[in-house]
Amino acid sequence: MIQAFEWEKPLVELEERIRELKQYVDTADMDFSEEIRTLERKAFKLRKEIYESLTPYQRVIMARHPKRPTTLDYIDMLFDEFVEFHGDRAFRDDQAIVGGVALFEGQPVTVLGPQKGRDTKENIARNFGLPHPEGYRKALRLMKQAEKFKRPIITLIDVVGAYPGIEAEERGQGLVIAECIEQMSFLETPILAIITGEGGSGGALAIGVGDRILMLEQAWYSVISPEMCANILWKDSSRAAEAADLLRLTPTDLLKFGIIDDVITEPLGGAHRDHAHTGRQLKAFIRRYLALINKIPRDRLVEERLARFRRIGDFTEKQIEDL
Repeated sequence: MIQAFEWEKPLVELEERIRELKQYVDTADMDFSEEIRTLERKAFKLRKEIYESLTPYQRVIMARHPKRPTTLDYIDMLFDEFVEFHGDRAFRDDQAIVGGVALFEGQPVTVLGPQKGRDTKENIARNFGLPHPEGYRKALRLMKQAEKFKRPIITLIDVVGAYPGIEAEERGQGLVIAECIEQMSFLETPILAIITGEGGSGGALAIGVGDRILMLEQAWYSVISPEMCANILWKDSSRAAEAADLLRLTPTDLLKFGIIDDVITEPLGGAHRDHAHTGRQLKAFIRRYLALINKIPRDRLVEERLARFRRIGDFTEKQIEDL
């Protein structure tokens, strides 16, 4: 059974009834086809009602579902002949960031992104998907290599933030994040950034400077997580839902503000319900946008990328006359 959130429980209970009835039909000499069809119509209607009216914080929670596809899952579904590279050539290999060279429909690309674990052992090995400075140095090394060999870069972003521990700060976490953002801005190779789950803080921004930025439907993208925002503003992390409303972190808001370029639809109920369908959707969007940015002349690539990010945050002042 799929792990259910609180608001999904009526739907999960209905789906379980349908499964039990179908199993009973297989062993009983009775026709329940009409009853099953009625329950399936009811389940479809309830599914639409639930997932088309999610609050921003419910979307944040959806993005954290433990069965949601990870970076390595997407690499396996979308790319061929992936060869993973390791190490930052300075300190160690950070397993919270994975990356390497692969083929996307025959075209060589560099693909990278944060990697969360599936169980306790893997989460410990991958630091729960929270990269250290050496993880970002590894990512930057791979991106500069991609520029050298004229390979497009595809980043798959799913991280609540960079690791905030003392040892990470001692090794220059803030500096390396800033360096990644600066260097990505000037790389003379196409960059496609995709937020597949969580897109939090500098952990996401460090590998998010793309010529085009896409976002899965049940993902979020913000300079801070709702919990940390609530803790800073009100000293109360339990007000995270309120903070999520204020942060405007959903794909709908970010598309409206021009921060992202497109929203990739997910199966009704989230990517965790159907990995293969989500992979097919993502592949179609990568195909379209990679072809688009590949057409940008190399001598204009950096100029257009810088202009794109400088437009973010534009506003217009209007004079309001006293009434």
